[in-house]
Amino acid sequence: MIKVSNLTFGYSKKATLFKNLNLTLEAGHIYGLLGKNGAGKSTLLKNLAGLVYPQEGSCVMNGYQASKRLPAFLEELFFIPEELHMPSLTAYQFMESTGHFYPKFDGEQFQKMLTQFEVPLNKQLDKLSFGQQKKVMISFGLATNTSFLIMDEPTNGLDIPSKVQFRKIIVNSLTEDRCIIISTHQVRDLDSLIDTLVVLHEQEIVLNSSLDVIAEKIQFTTALQANSEQILYKEENMIGANTISVNTDQKFGKVDMEMLFNAITSGHKSIIDILK
Repeated sequence: MIKVSNLTFGYSKKATLFKNLNLTLEAGHIYGLLGKNGAGKSTLLKNLAGLVYPQEGSCVMNGYQASKRLPAFLEELFFIPEELHMPSLTAYQFMESTGHFYPKFDGEQFQKMLTQFEVPLNKQLDKLSFGQQKKVMISFGLATNTSFLIMDEPTNGLDIPSKVQFRKIIVNSLTEDRCIIISTHQVRDLDSLIDTLVVLHEQEIVLNSSLDVIAEKIQFTTALQANSEQILYKEENMIGANTISVNTDQKFGKVDMEMLFNAITSGHKSIIDILK
């Protein structure tokens, strides 16, 4: 479990990104972290990984303070940043030199995923395209079999077939003992993957809820289908309007994460109140 308690962080005392932020993440879930540009998503992930240090509060993973970066903490965490700096090694050499730092690393699993992603094992990583480099790090991160896997914009640089393959590989890698956290702007890429939605907005976590719970409380329909008195949010389109409304008839449909994010970040606090 990851527990963030009263986290206050800023790159300077005059520019605070979070103040008294609280968040709990459990094993067995794939979390989607959403937020506007500049909201601090990448910075929050770096706090979880112990790469930056809070001014106040704490980030604790399975009893370990992230900021201390103890070996027992590091061997159960793998972090894939948005920007990559790859060594002048082949994927095989990288596996041989780095895999042993992770007790549950599976070399066969790593090579199998690279084959699925159509990435060569014998080409230097720094010579690969950005998309191919992403595939290598995604494959390596999954093959570490750490309890916690954090990915910042993992689908950036991937073509459409690779995004499909990415979703398949992630689903097959989730276990009840593993927590996967994905920060993204590409909500459509992860629409069928995420089971719990976390929204960071205006220095706080305004939503941390499973899609099942969200679907129980609100529904996503067209304006023609919705009860006008129950409509909480509406987006006009070329053929009418899509809506978010109170789910009063217990019909459970698909959650439109992009629309929900737009509603929350445009100031519709009534939706947040309903989902709490």
